Amino acid sequence: MENNKIKYILYIATGLLLVAAIAFGVMWINSTKQIEEMEELFAIEKEELESEYSTFATQYDELKIRISNDSLRMKLDQEKLRTQQLLEELKQTKADDAAEITRLKKELKTVRAVMRSYVMQIDSLNRINDKLTKENKRVKAKMKEANETITTLSEEKEALSEKVELASQLDVLGLKMFPAKKNGKEIGKIKKAKKLVISFTISKNITAPTGDKTIYAHIIAPDGNVLTKESSNLFSYENKEINYSIKKYIEYTGEEQEVTMYWDIEEYLQPGRYRLHIFADGNMIGYNDFNFE
Repeated sequence: MENNKIKYILYIATGLLLVAAIAFGVMWINSTKQIEEMEELFAIEKEELESEYSTFATQYDELKIRISNDSLRMKLDQEKLRTQQLLEELKQTKADDAAEITRLKKELKTVRAVMRSYVMQIDSLNRINDKLTKENKRVKAKMKEANETITTLSEEKEALSEKVELASQLDVLGLKMFPAKKNGKEIGKIKKAKKLVISFTISKNITAPTGDKTIYAHIIAPDGNVLTKESSNLFSYENKEINYSIKKYIEYTGEEQEVTMYWDIEEYLQPGRYRLHIFADGNMIGYNDFNFE
């Protein structure tokens, strides 16, 4: 009887041990499976963190393309370097190092916040730059329009000034030149002449300045030489100094005025074509050719 009780107790103890072993085995299997699942999750999380860090590092380069501010570009380079350093730390971290993974995850939040602030700052700067660029274009267009207006007005003023200047120039009518005797009477042969007589009328011009004026006669002989008494007898015309043959002072009133000038012949004058130019106020106001026998 006593032996049966002992056997019964042994059976029960063995059963309990077996149940406990089975339960422990199940718990161990479940625990191992959970650990493997957690390690797999940590590995996936680490991979995702690495991807995000890499993306942020690339985005800093993309942001640099959108700006020209050297100071801001330098700051972006610094943040990119910091992001790359954290990425390198993450790569060196084991997937089951929960504490380090957690720290780097918090660092990623900071990186994300910094990136967001730079994006907002750059967008704001670009909007301001776009506005300034448009305003600059508008101002340039206005300036161009104003300059074109000024140029047009200047050209019109210059053209008007030229017209006024042309209108105010003296004009010669009936320009004549002939060989004459000593008393001024015209003769046919220049070889016998003692004078060359020049006569013309200055026409009426109410726009021309009145007052004292100097009239210059410029006579070119058939041989191409200018008739002049002295080589120092010069006047200015178109920024050049030209010899004159005869000079006469008149007082111009704006009305028609007869003018006569004389060249005393003291040299041999050959027959042929003589050219005569009349000048006043720096302008040539009359011209004609004459053939003398």
